Amino acid sequence: MVTDDAGGSGGGGEGAEALDAAFFARWMTAMAQAVDREADRLTELDSAIGDADHGGNMRRGFDAVREELGEDLPATPGAVLMTAGRKLVSTVGGASGPLYGTLLRRTGKALGDARSVGREELAGALRTGVEAVMQLGGAAAGDKTMLDALLPAVEALTGDGGKDFGAARAAAEQGAEATVPLQARKGRASYLGERSIGHQDPGATSSALLLAALAEADGGSEAGSDSGSESEGGE
Repeated sequence: MVTDDAGGSGGGGEGAEALDAAFFARWMTAMAQAVDREADRLTELDSAIGDADHGGNMRRGFDAVREELGEDLPATPGAVLMTAGRKLVSTVGGASGPLYGTLLRRTGKALGDARSVGREELAGALRTGVEAVMQLGGAAAGDKTMLDALLPAVEALTGDGGKDFGAARAAAEQGAEATVPLQARKGRASYLGERSIGHQDPGATSSALLLAALAEADGGSEAGSDSGSESEGGE
C-alpha cells in the first residue's frame, strides 16, 4: 500500500543507496500530487501553444497511477515503473500518454527484476528511457519539448553517479525555463512557427515536475513548490 503523503515504506529516501519498490512508488505518488497542484498551470501553458489539455491529461494519468500502485504495489522498482507507464498509455490522451508511458516503461525495463537498485543504476536506466522518448518522438535538444528538461537532468544525474537527485531537479527546471525563447520544431506548438517563441513548453514543465518528485521522494522539498510557477510554456 502506498500512502497519499508519498510516505510508503521500505528502503530509499534521505540519500539511501538502495532504492526499493516503495521508494519508486513514493516517486510516482509525489508526481501525482505535484501534477494535481500544478494542473491549472500546465493547462495555461498548453493553452498558449497547444490544445489546452496537458494539465487535465497528466492529472488523470497520474491519479490512475497512484490508485493502481495503492491497490497492488509491485515487488520490484522496475515493475513499479512499467506498471505506471502502462497506466499512462491507457489513460492519457494526445502525445503525452505514449511519451511518458515510453519513458517510464523503458526506464523500468532497464532496471530489470532486482528487488532494489542503486542510484547509479537508476541514472543509467533513466538515460535509456529518455533515449527511447527521443526515438519515439524524433525530437532532439532545443526542439522545445519535454526533452529540454529531461536531457540536462539525465546529464546531471549520470555525471555524479546518481548521487544528487536535487541537482537533476535543478537542471530539469532550468531546462524547462530555457524553452521560453525557443521556436518549437516538434509537436503541435511547431505549427505556430515564430509565434511559439516566448512561451515555456508545458511538456518540459511537467517533466521538470517528474524530476522534482524524484528529489522529493529522496527527502527533498515538495515537487512544484519552487519550480518557477510565474513562468509561461507547450507540450
